[in-house]
Order: sequence, then structure tokens, then C-alpha cells
Amino acid sequence: MAEHGAHITTASVVDDQPSIFEVVAQDSLMAAVRPALQHVVKVLAESNPAHYGFFWRWFDEIFTLLDFLLQQHYLSRTSASFSEHFYGLKRIVAGSSQQPQRPASAGLPKSHLWKSTMFLVLLPYLKVKLEKLASSLREEDEYSIHPPSSHWKRFYRAFLAAYPFVNMAWEGWFLTQQLRYILGKAEHHSPLLKLAGVRLGRLTAQDIQAIDHRLSEASAMQDPVRSIGEKIKSALKKAVGGIALSLSTGLSVGVFFLQFLDWWYSSENQETIKSLTALPTPPPPVHLDYNSDSPLLPKMKTVCPLCRKTRVNDTVLATSGYVFCYRCVFNYVRSHQACPITGYPTEVQHLIKLYSPEN
Repeated sequence: MAEHGAHITTASVVDDQPSIFEVVAQDSLMAAVRPALQHVVKVLAESNPAHYGFFWRWFDEIFTLLDFLLQQHYLSRTSASFSEHFYGLKRIVAGSSQQPQRPASAGLPKSHLWKSTMFLVLLPYLKVKLEKLASSLREEDEYSIHPPSSHWKRFYRAFLAAYPFVNMAWEGWFLTQQLRYILGKAEHHSPLLKLAGVRLGRLTAQDIQAIDHRLSEASAMQDPVRSIGEKIKSALKKAVGGIALSLSTGLSVGVFFLQFLDWWYSSENQETIKSLTALPTPPPPVHLDYNSDSPLLPKMKTVCPLCRKTRVNDTVLATSGYVFCYRCVFNYVRSHQACPITGYPTEVQHLIKLYSPEN
């Protein structure tokens, strides 16, 4: 068994082909970004519909535009999508093994870049819209909004009947390609990569150095004589680069935070927390020699323990629960910062006046 499965880890290192775990992880990264951002926009829209309702109504289009700018930035500078670059991968033009490989910092050729962008950005957008259309048509069919004899009703009923099979065939196509990739029968884990004419490979040390060198050159290069259009284009590139860097850093921190939450709520850690909370509670500290049977306390409950007279303007000390005259306990606490009976440390702010009908 070990000999048959060895290619999953060892052979992929030799031919620079990433493992199935790497490619599936980078696929799931961008799939997790959309619902996360959608939830944030939904919360904002519900809290303030006047300001953020626009972003919720046009979330798919806004996300697609930002995704387009982000993928264009990475494909043209690192020869990889955002998630592929995050996992240290790059796109290599298929059939280029017999000739010198194009450096990752040079980006993809124009034709492969636009194909990759279409499959990375446009296709997911159309798929989301198709799923929403199917969901809305299913609701209309359940509530019978259209007349039973309308041509539109017959059309969308046929669409609803065919959509699950089309979706199953689509997912089965991807699953079959991944199984072939695991068994070493294909160099693409996704059929979309094959249609784009590229395959995935690992970034080399030279690629990383070249990418860093290009970024440093771009930040250091300054050309004072530029037109307004070039300045706007340069500012947009810098903004997209900043967003890409912030998103990459944020995802790194987010992955760590998710791992921390996973550990915190794991069964092993919960057992540790339960064992700590199951320890016996330590007894309260004993202060001075005063207690409820002390002769220093008055026998009558209406007498102040300090002045030994009937209380005036009853005031309870929240620290201990004893009741005094306001003037007596105020002066004592201000001078000693402690309860006159228990000796517990306290402040004037802990005095609470009690209003009775006599007052």
C-alpha cells in the first residue's frame, strides 16, 4: 500500500508537482473568502441599511470586480492566483517543459492570463448567479406565482428538473479529474486549468527572490514626468497591491486565529479547562476579629455600629453589607479605606444610601 501511495508525497517533489492537499487547500481558500465577506456585509446592511444596503444588494458584482483586480495583480506579477501564491504555487504554461520556463515574476502570457482570469473570476460569478436563479425559481414554483399554463412556467420547470443533473455532472467532472491527479494519471487537478492551458507547480527560491526584487524595484522607481492618466493608473496599481498585501497578511492571521479557536474548543482542551474549574474554591480571607456575634456590634439592628445611636440617613457599605449612618461611614471610609466591621478594603464609591419612608 505504501509503495502505491508514495507518489502522493515523494514523486510530487521530484517533478515540482504540488500534492493534492496543497491544491485542494488553495481551492478552498477563495471559496471561504466570499461567504465570510458576505456575512460581514450582511451584518453591516442590517445595522445601517441606508449606508450599507447598496453593498448588500450589489455584493456579487462588487466582489467580482475586486476579485478581478486582485487576480489580475497576482497573475501578472507572480504567475499565480491569490490563493495559489498564498500556498507557494505558480502557474506554468502547459507543454513548456522542453523549453526554458518563464520566470514567475514575469507573469503569465497575455492569452493564458485572460483565460485564467475568466475561469477564476467570471465563471464563479456566473455559477453563483445560476444558483440564485434556480433558488428563486424553486420558490416561485412552490408558491405558484405564474399561471399553470404559461410558457414561462413550463420553461423554468424544465430548467429546475435539469439543473440538479447538470450540477452533478459538473461536480463529478471535477471529482474525476482530482482522482486522476491523485493516481498520477493527470497533471491538472482541475479541468479549468487544462482549459486555460496551464498547470500548477511550486515556487522555487529563484522565483521568490525575483518576485521580491521586482516589488522592491517598483516601490523605488520614481518618474516625475508622467501624465494624469499614468498617475491614476499607478495609484490604482499601488492601491490594489496594498489591498492584496493586507488581504494576504489578514488571511495569515485569520488562519492562525481559526487554528487557535479550533484548539480552544477541542475536546482535549475542554477537559483541561474542566479539570481546572473542578478544583475546590479557596475560603474567603478572615479580617480582624469581628463577626456577627461580636460584642462590638449593636444588639438593635437600627443602631449605627460606629456612633451607637439610631441611624440617620441609612447607608449600606456594598463591600461588606453592613449599614451605618451616612456621615459616620463616609468619614471612616475616607480616612481608613476599609470597612469598620470586617476590615475589607473599600472606597467611598461603595457607599449606597437606603431611602426609607421615614426619611
